Amino acid sequence: MSQLFSLKECSSTNDEISKFLLYENSDFIGLHTFNQTKGRGQYGNVWTPTAGKNLAYTLAVNTQNILCSDFIFNYYTAIIVRDFLANLADNDAKIKWPNDIILKGKKIVGILIEKKKINQNNYFIIGTGINVLQDKFEEISNAGSLLTQTGKAFDLEDFTLNYHEFLSEKLKNIPNDQEILERFNDNLFRKDTISVFEIDKQRQNGIIRKADDKGNLWIELEDGMHSFYHKEVKLLY
Repeated sequence: MSQLFSLKECSSTNDEISKFLLYENSDFIGLHTFNQTKGRGQYGNVWTPTAGKNLAYTLAVNTQNILCSDFIFNYYTAIIVRDFLANLADNDAKIKWPNDIILKGKKIVGILIEKKKINQNNYFIIGTGINVLQDKFEEISNAGSLLTQTGKAFDLEDFTLNYHEFLSEKLKNIPNDQEILERFNDNLFRKDTISVFEIDKQRQNGIIRKADDKGNLWIELEDGMHSFYHKEVKLLY
């Protein structure tokens, strides 16, 4: 069973959802707002949306039936978010390692997954910030929205309900680790393409070859293959 709640405004849906888990007993509980004031991104980054135009959504997933590792679960979450948006956009959306979603060269989704114990149950807290209707991004040159990248203006309420139902359904039956890893790499942004990276504050060319089951990204540089964990390398695009 899944349930979806909403708030007119909140600081962070990842923080607020714990209040709903105290009184509900569902495997999937969603919370959304169209006005999040203090959103948090992966590894301390800040996500600042435009009120009334974008979606801040968190899904709490009971971990008791999830057998895969945290890294593989993160990959699978990125896959299903990508799949949902690719279906809507009629476009080949990509996953920028570790879990941003890129549509036609612009970032439209950021994902933050945390693990929390609430009311004696363990949960994956999956937070997603989705740029839906925003049309201006000022100095953030690599950001976009579904509107800017597709020309389609989606109804936020319908979009949110469909998104919640899609994620809840896909998380009921998680594929095996190998299939998830293959699908993640099949949809990896700029895989097997010469790209520019910032490593130790220096820029150099390299080619993304794969992500592994430990959460590392393997990049072929001029002196050979190297693995990187998040924040050890920055892809410039």
